[in-house]
Amino acid sequence: MEQINLPDPPKRKVGRPSSTGLKRLQHCVYQIHYHIVFTTKYRRKVITPEILEALINQTSDIAKKWECEVIEMNGEKDHVHILLAAPPNLNLSSLIGNIKTMTSRSIRSHFAEHVNKFYWKPFFWNPSYCVLSTGGAPIDVIKRYIESQSKLA
Repeated sequence: MEQINLPDPPKRKVGRPSSTGLKRLQHCVYQIHYHIVFTTKYRRKVITPEILEALINQTSDIAKKWECEVIEMNGEKDHVHILLAAPPNLNLSSLIGNIKTMTSRSIRSHFAEHVNKFYWKPFFWNPSYCVLSTGGAPIDVIKRYIESQSKLA
């Protein structure tokens, strides 16, 4: 499979892991994980095991360029799930746009015969996506903790 040249993301200082698993930047400590879901255009069942493997490899490469890490990625014939660790200064929508654009171009190029059975226009991904923050305590536990903080007099 030929290598695609990816645009360089904005430069940031890379977070250093601490003994607690938290990462550090100059003025913050963080651990941020996102659960991201992409669906294929019209939910067509176009993703094969070979395409999924290519998507995982390409998404991991793109994430590294953005100083992120794909913790886990898998999918089915019409969608993929990505668990992504990211720094707090990340422009998430730009990263997602970059991943979707680059993987779509690559998949349509390398698997053209298969993809063209499903799409006659240059489509692969639905333009929408789902992103959820993950990790830590459940929302109700955090809410109770904040509510239990002492009130200012």
